Amino acid sequence: MKIVIRLIFFISFLGYSQVGGERVFNFLNIPTSAHQAALGGEVITLQDDVNQPLWNPATISRFMDNQVGLNYVNYLAGVNIGSATFAHLINRRIGTIHVGINYINYGEFIGADEFGNETGEFNARDLAFSVGYAYNIPKSDVYVGANAKILSSKIENYTSQGVAFDFGIYYFSDYRPYSFTGVIRNMGYQISPYDEKRESLPLEIAVGASYKLTDVPLQWHFTINNLQKWNISEPNPSNGQTDLDGNTQDENINFFTNAIRHLVIGAEFFPDKGFNIRLGYNFRRAAELSLSETRTFAGITAGFGLKMGRFKLDYAFTKYHPADNSSTFTLRMDLTRKGF
Repeated sequence: MKIVIRLIFFISFLGYSQVGGERVFNFLNIPTSAHQAALGGEVITLQDDVNQPLWNPATISRFMDNQVGLNYVNYLAGVNIGSATFAHLINRRIGTIHVGINYINYGEFIGADEFGNETGEFNARDLAFSVGYAYNIPKSDVYVGANAKILSSKIENYTSQGVAFDFGIYYFSDYRPYSFTGVIRNMGYQISPYDEKRESLPLEIAVGASYKLTDVPLQWHFTINNLQKWNISEPNPSNGQTDLDGNTQDENINFFTNAIRHLVIGAEFFPDKGFNIRLGYNFRRAAELSLSETRTFAGITAGFGLKMGRFKLDYAFTKYHPADNSSTFTLRMDLTRKGF
């Protein structure tokens, strides 16, 4: 029964996981910010979003003081994801503390034993609580930051706990149109496993950059992800070849097609205005979820941001596959600003 339960759980989750679902606590690599999701899902160079430190703690700054972020993701197969973030400036000398919580509810499942006999319904959920801090290196535009995370997971009667840490370094200046960053995410340990065997956390190393054009209201974002593992490609069954004898040959993945899957790009139009339009493209998602004879638009993301006084509303649409899509909603509030 234990194997059946875990198999059902992971099948429901494999729509988008860390390098083929090889790790535990994979929900840590699902974006919950609509701002980020609309730009491809893995942007790590946003400096004006209180939700961004969940992915890059080096972006924590005093400008996030008393800002709140509430996020909801209508994910694949009826899975619901939510997160909340808050930042507070202790004082100019100490700096800003950031806290966040991620929650994912996988819904109800039907359990079965090894003979296929149903044993009743059960549910599954994951939870993460994080605390982050960033430090501006004196007389420089370089920031270093870290997150500490407590992790909890429950599948039927099986539970697991763990701890994880993120580390980031970020170069940003108000006087430069570009910024650069590097992040190591989800370094940690599964303290108590579901069973006797401990599993690895979804470690990810990524670098990113952004560039804001001076004469056009457009900002580009680039992310190169999964640097901890070069070969992240999985053959797409839709691109396999079958000969006259019925023998099937998997898709041939060369150096370039594997390399491009590490890249995510995003573009934000009117980034400094009250209304923004955002587009993104995730090359790995597009390659592995496409269909050879049907235009699926897999890998494309789009969204917008609307600022109304102390409130900011963000929405993102993520195209995974003709069978399912995802919508992300974010509400950001500035508690220091009075009135609407």
